[in-house]
Amino acid sequence: MKKIFFTAFILILLDQTLKIWIKTNFILGEESKIFDWFIIHFTENNGMAFGIEFGGYTGKKILTLFRIIVVGIGIKYIYDLKKTRFSHGTLIALGLIIGGAIGNIIDSSFYGIIFNESYNNVARFMPELGGYSSFLHGKVVDMFYFPIMNGHFPNWLPIWGGEHFIFFRPVFNIADAGIFSGIFIIFLFYRKEFN
Repeated sequence: MKKIFFTAFILILLDQTLKIWIKTNFILGEESKIFDWFIIHFTENNGMAFGIEFGGYTGKKILTLFRIIVVGIGIKYIYDLKKTRFSHGTLIALGLIIGGAIGNIIDSSFYGIIFNESYNNVARFMPELGGYSSFLHGKVVDMFYFPIMNGHFPNWLPIWGGEHFIFFRPVFNIADAGIFSGIFIIFLFYRKEFN
């Protein structure tokens, strides 16, 4: 159990430190090129994965509450399994998933209250006039952009022939990487432990 919560804590700490630094040092849409294939690009995600939104203001509240409930159920599940012997890899993977989920929940729950907007200015922490939104209506800060391949589909290809493409297009954060890595590790190496 300690490995899970220690891993989750470290991931949350790294995730929130970087997000707060990005939010208080970049204007929305600003980017810094590290390499041609690695760009720090500040964007905010108001919805789910890949920016998918539903239901407007109420939908955002439902989504954030749903995330909190799912993480609560996940933590209870892990706590109930404390007598089960999991490998070190599984415990770390579970910690990555829980830590990543909590990292994004922090943004969705509190960033609207503690930061002002990032449009055309660098956001301030705890602004005098209040934040850009209310509790449970914050936006998730994303910053990692890896346009590894950038080109055009061959003209002979049906439907997409000649169109521009970028691989890997999604912009994500440390929390997202933790969730993906944890699920990938369990699926690839440790799924038999859950039978």
